[in-house]
Amino acid sequence: MAHAMTQMAMVFEGFPESFGLWMFLSIGAVALFVVFIPLVSWIDSRRKEREAYYKADTLRRLAEAPGEGAKVALEMLRGEERLKAIRQREGLKLAGLINVGVGIGLTCLLYTLIGSGGPYMVGLIPGLIGVALLLYVYALASPIDQI
Repeated sequence: MAHAMTQMAMVFEGFPESFGLWMFLSIGAVALFVVFIPLVSWIDSRRKEREAYYKADTLRRLAEAPGEGAKVALEMLRGEERLKAIRQREGLKLAGLINVGVGIGLTCLLYTLIGSGGPYMVGLIPGLIGVALLLYVYALASPIDQI
């Protein structure tokens, strides 16, 4: 065993001292991008698939129930779609406000660091993206009542 370790040490003898750190980070990056991320996305897709299956099964049972079952199932679907639209709309509002804040902060920072000139106008990019998101949410998107 000691002989094998000596041979490995001799293989890395000509490398700089930072080679060990580089090797460690390389193996970590490969593990992250080749193993962990695909595994998490596969687990998430399985969860979504299971949720969709149980939701469809529940709706089927409600629709097959005698009496008001079909109406309850349709109302349940409409309620879920409405909640989904509200959640998406609130996310867009938050994203717009964050972008406007980042744009203002970036503009102030660059103006303070560089002074007058053109580079501080770079802060307008995220700021205007935020304004566009807020404009869509408040003026262009269809009202939630229609959903």
